[in-house]
Amino acid sequence: MPISVLSLMVCVFGITTGEFVPAGILPDIANDLDVSISSAGLLVTAYAIGMIIGGPLVTALTARYPRKRLLLILLVIAIVGNVVSALAPVYAVLFVARFITATVTSTFFANAIVIATSTAPPEKQASTVAKLILGLTLAMILGAPLGTWVGNSFGWEATFVAIAITCAVGLLLVLRFVPSVPNDVTTSAFGELKVLRKRGVQLAILVTAVGSAGQLIAFTYFAPLMTDLTGFSTAAVPILLLAYGVGATAGNLAGGWLSDRALMPSLIGMLAVTTAVLLGMWLASSNLVGTAILVFFIGALGFSIVPGMQANVLKNAAQAPTLALAVNASAYQIAVAFAAWLGGLVIDGGLGLRPVYLVAAAVTVAGILVTLFAWQRDRRPAAEPEVTATT
Repeated sequence: MPISVLSLMVCVFGITTGEFVPAGILPDIANDLDVSISSAGLLVTAYAIGMIIGGPLVTALTARYPRKRLLLILLVIAIVGNVVSALAPVYAVLFVARFITATVTSTFFANAIVIATSTAPPEKQASTVAKLILGLTLAMILGAPLGTWVGNSFGWEATFVAIAITCAVGLLLVLRFVPSVPNDVTTSAFGELKVLRKRGVQLAILVTAVGSAGQLIAFTYFAPLMTDLTGFSTAAVPILLLAYGVGATAGNLAGGWLSDRALMPSLIGMLAVTTAVLLGMWLASSNLVGTAILVFFIGALGFSIVPGMQANVLKNAAQAPTLALAVNASAYQIAVAFAAWLGGLVIDGGLGLRPVYLVAAAVTVAGILVTLFAWQRDRRPAAEPEVTATT
């Protein structure tokens, strides 16, 4: 792995650990700041909203800024945000700090992808993205559990200090090893937004949102599906999450390799297998061993589609890739919110937990149909004229 990509991966690990870890220290935050668990849980919501709003906005406003310098500034904001989180004397300060930190996350990730892929050959675009996303999966497997352990051992404030230190290390690595890639954008923020009028970009973002939503339904309700439905003990959930994370790491790298060779067909194939695995989890919902095995595979498949989806956006948004990638990240966060809502609707509607798998499979089928439509459109001999991003 090139040292520049490794440097960016360390940054992704630090930033996304900051996204995942609050879930493990919510009780400590609630007790220390004298708020309810549900209020503390809104810190996760604040981060998601910050990404949804901040991603497109910050990316559009910084479109013409030199990419490496922008990465360094965004890392400084992330460091300061985590330090303020650690020093927050009251809940309101922590809430605002989480929101502001989240606003730069999508922009950082989008620029990191553009820098990493700009130095990779065209046939290695998806696998290069996969190496960056490895930082995200490692944040899930190692960062979140380690951050929770730090918080439980030394106080939740120490968790945010550790994240700030990790981001600071990443900043030094970026300063030393990441090249200054030229920024070819010459348009205004308004001109950048015009890329979103391209039908290919719209479809690529829709593929991400709809294609991801199905497996996100199952992941959102992972703990009750494992304990209340299948019958695992609460103590087994972290082990099952580890299996999911290991699968995610393997699937991410395999998905990048496949997407480099056949982008849209591989996405369709992986979504089809995801549907089959979700149906398998429905059938095996009372079988401990079968469910445990399928957890690994749903983790692998859930992340196998990510590199290809990012590469699909890059392919369709060559004129303004960072903005399109940031909007794509926002679309993913909307899919997360939709998954939580739809899964909750099924459970609260009296249908119970088991049908969650069927609904997740049905949504994934919708993702396959959207991806098929986008692929068929790409293959048309006479494509629509591109919308040029001009001022």
